[in-house]
Amino acid sequence: MELAGEHIYLRYITSEKTDTENIIRWRNKEFVKNNFIYREAFTIQSHEKWLKNMVDVGKAVQFIIYVKEERVPIGSVYLKDIDHVHKKAEYGIFIGEEEYLGRGLGKEAAKLVLRYGFEDLLLHKVFLRVFSYNQAALLSYKKAGFVEEGYFKDEVKIQDHYYDIVFMSVLRDDFR
Repeated sequence: MELAGEHIYLRYITSEKTDTENIIRWRNKEFVKNNFIYREAFTIQSHEKWLKNMVDVGKAVQFIIYVKEERVPIGSVYLKDIDHVHKKAEYGIFIGEEEYLGRGLGKEAAKLVLRYGFEDLLLHKVFLRVFSYNQAALLSYKKAGFVEEGYFKDEVKIQDHYYDIVFMSVLRDDFR
């Protein structure tokens, strides 16, 4: 299945070697890793474990982001910890090809995934956590419809340094 936007399309991730290699390569890049709470090196084993324990059992949906015109994969977007009882999930994204940053493709991917989450998964709320220093991401998320719900000081400790986290969300009724 594909979700098509104006400049990008999303396709479900597979266990294909190419998808795994891209995810590992992208997530291990410093400019990507530095915007994630989880910063351990990605491996084939850790990615396969994610697919088996999260994607394959419906706890997560993950897509590869493609630029339409060039038909080139540039990153991934996902909903994880899908909670069908409380109708919510956590949003995540990374653009792994640096030359595609700052073009609004992340915002477009967010809107496509939000629509999928609200219309197909029937979610009520999609939330995310982002480092307060990641101003580009904060702006992109706001443009996609997320609103700030909370600011958590010294929420995450990475290598003996504490970082503030911004909690953002969008409700189905506000997205329409």
